[in-house]
Amino acid sequence: MSTAKSPDLARERVALPPLGTGPFRRRLHAVALIATLGGLLFGYDTGVINGALEPMKEDLGLTAFTEGVVTSSLLFAAAVGAMISGRISDALGRRKTIIGLAVLFLLGALTCVFAPGFGVMVLGRVILGLAVGGASTIVPVYLAELAPYEIRGSLAGRNELMIVIGQLAAFVINAIIGNVWGDHDGVWRYMLAVAALPAICLMVGMVTVPESPRWLISKGRVEEATEVLSTIRSRQRARAEVDMITEIAEMEKNRVKGSWSSIRDSRWVRRIVLVGIGLGVFQQLTGINAIMYYGQSVLKDAGFESKAALIANIAPGVIAVIGSAVALWLAQHMNRRTTLLIGYSLTTLFHFLIGIASVVLPEGNSWRPWALLVLIVAFVGSMQTFLNVATWVLLSEIFPLQIRGLAIGISVFCLWIANAFLGLFFPTIVEAVGITGTFFMFGVIGLFAILFVYTQAPETRGRTLEEVEDDVTTGAIYTHHLRAKTDA
Repeated sequence: MSTAKSPDLARERVALPPLGTGPFRRRLHAVALIATLGGLLFGYDTGVINGALEPMKEDLGLTAFTEGVVTSSLLFAAAVGAMISGRISDALGRRKTIIGLAVLFLLGALTCVFAPGFGVMVLGRVILGLAVGGASTIVPVYLAELAPYEIRGSLAGRNELMIVIGQLAAFVINAIIGNVWGDHDGVWRYMLAVAALPAICLMVGMVTVPESPRWLISKGRVEEATEVLSTIRSRQRARAEVDMITEIAEMEKNRVKGSWSSIRDSRWVRRIVLVGIGLGVFQQLTGINAIMYYGQSVLKDAGFESKAALIANIAPGVIAVIGSAVALWLAQHMNRRTTLLIGYSLTTLFHFLIGIASVVLPEGNSWRPWALLVLIVAFVGSMQTFLNVATWVLLSEIFPLQIRGLAIGISVFCLWIANAFLGLFFPTIVEAVGITGTFFMFGVIGLFAILFVYTQAPETRGRTLEEVEDDVTTGAIYTHHLRAKTDA
């Protein structure tokens, strides 16, 4: 099979009219805002447990293990949701799938709020997990398929920004409710109830937005795709893009079938799926979500009082939002590989520094809580600036259209499984080896992540999804990009 780049594709890319400005740009940004409410819910529902867990433990009589079950039940369900939703979205469409996820977000939130005991709480968290996993898979794909290649990185990356905004909102709301109504019975129910509001907004908003034009073309609905693109592009640009997408979609049908057999039969497709799995798993093994789920507990172990830890926990949330905003700029101006390599280098450095600080500053030292807080904030800032947006954008870009939902579903399934096991066992690990051993462990894993990205991650910035697809299915993406020098 040839590894040469399609000459027809190269000509089409040159022939695309300039993106330009106009009301269609405002429409595109409005559609993206509505879709990323799924990311906001993702962030809030994963972050709210951080402050709700302490009062919930007393009310529901949770042990150390059942505390981990409540936290990780959402995460294991998210892995299933990621896998199922990818296939559903390939069959029914991205828009209908996101509407269904909004219903699950609302149902799960209400189940958790009114849970009388541990069993129903786990059921509610499982429902939320299915929605969170689905949103983590489908929203980035939907945004990437709507976006023009010139701004695809920043547009698809907005979902990650909304995720950390959701987490920050959870931390702030937890701190306010915990400090104002902390003595009320069932105060954690107030924290969980807030998630119902954005779920309703997502459900209503998605009714008003269009289907993914690339999905429509994959189903042979070319005229509908042209009409959709004409609402978010100039008419001339829309026609040119539809022609290009249609041509490549027809060509790739002979190379890639929309099923598991494509992964089994094509070594290049199989390889890019394995790369996607690696990107997802290594992102989780930085331990970022352990901080997001158990940040209050970590800060209490560092030496903060309970209510002070709730307030101090806002700091990582704030830096996460700032870092993600910067990451949107980086997505347009820095190569994906460069961004990932810088990110893993910094997070690995801060892992080792946190471990060293916890040794040098023993428990009881007045500097210990503040030093660890600063280092944790620096770690979160590095993660959100260089890793999270770049990882999710790359996952939304690297898979062929015919199996995009399936392939990203597999990758995100593995991401959530890694996340779930970390969420389940993090309290046990900290109890067994302390903060010191835990962060040294993350640091060692970070060294392997740097090696993986350097040797395996492809480059996609500044290229249409169809160009990337053409190179993936022929293997050219490895010969052209994988071994190339990484440019800033």
